[in-house]
Amino acid sequence: MKRIAILGSTGSIGTQALDVVMQHSDAFSVSVLTAQSNADLLVEQALQFNPSHVVIGDELKYAFVKKALSGTSIQVLAGADALQEVVCLDNVDIVLTALVGYAGLLPTVKAIKAGKPIALANKETLVVAGSLIMPLAREMGVPILPVDSEHSAIFQCLMGESHNPIEKVILTASGGPFRGKKRADLEQVTRAQALKHPNWSMGAKITIDSASLMNKGLEVIEAAWLFDVKASQIDVVVHPQSIVHSLVQFEDGSIKAQLGLPDMKLPIQFALGYPKRMQADFPRFDFRNFASLTFEQPDLETFRNLGLAFQALDQGGNMPCILNAANEVAVAAFLKDEIGFLEMSDLLADCMAKGTFLLNPSLEDYITTDKLTREMAQLWVKQQNK
Repeated sequence: MKRIAILGSTGSIGTQALDVVMQHSDAFSVSVLTAQSNADLLVEQALQFNPSHVVIGDELKYAFVKKALSGTSIQVLAGADALQEVVCLDNVDIVLTALVGYAGLLPTVKAIKAGKPIALANKETLVVAGSLIMPLAREMGVPILPVDSEHSAIFQCLMGESHNPIEKVILTASGGPFRGKKRADLEQVTRAQALKHPNWSMGAKITIDSASLMNKGLEVIEAAWLFDVKASQIDVVVHPQSIVHSLVQFEDGSIKAQLGLPDMKLPIQFALGYPKRMQADFPRFDFRNFASLTFEQPDLETFRNLGLAFQALDQGGNMPCILNAANEVAVAAFLKDEIGFLEMSDLLADCMAKGTFLLNPSLEDYITTDKLTREMAQLWVKQQNK
């Protein structure tokens, strides 16, 4: 029985992970559930899965959760510091980090230092501080098991290939709801339009990132750290059907790909069950249902965020951290109708140009960079609304 801590249990990845746990109750149990603000669902999940601990990030909702679970043996904690406590518990065998954004960094560091395997759905952890996370994981002997469908695909393609150098990794992108559109088409894009992803059901933040191709940019940076490849060894291709989840090209020119219907439960289950492939009743891909699988180059002129991510990766240091912090502010502002869709890229470029660059940042430097960049980005948003 593998005992799991799910950080971000009320989000898209977290709820699907609990579906996987239910399907394999003989193999998995839940020790920890956490949520930032969705107290009602957290309580519902806790009563169903009976973890030893739950954490509500919003301390104002602690009393509600505490009272709702008062008739159980579940220990209720609150606040950001509690996240770093629960990942170290003795009854946790693996930590699924499904938090959104920068919030996943410090709990992941703490879990690695405690020797806990990481099922990583929080790509921002590596985007912000991959130079610290991967060496720390190697030092502690802790596996980082990717949950993103693209990185899971690459991970699966590399199984049995440990002695064969990677020539290139190829990340696929659906293209999002605005594939084929030009800048003029996107000037008046609404929040509702951007939230309509054609293939995947995800939370608001990642859906907007997918619409702007920022999500693919973050995945490029994550792939560089996970698989120890340079920016020049990473390609992105738009694949609207979302059947080929990513590919690896080896030095002999051979390419391996991982295919399947778009369903996040598959990579979640693979990471939680690794190294065993577990039986599942997920719908199967059938070539007869797809007349063709198509691939095209991304439009970096229209979707500038992807190019900015490659730029940040090339520059290195704390530049990806600056990019990520600016993007989190930009997406939040767009979702509040404070800035337009195309202005998100303007905000990112401005912060990258004006942020203080550090080539070899420490963890404290990353924390400071994140804070200062958010302040700079929020000021930019305010100036747009004067």
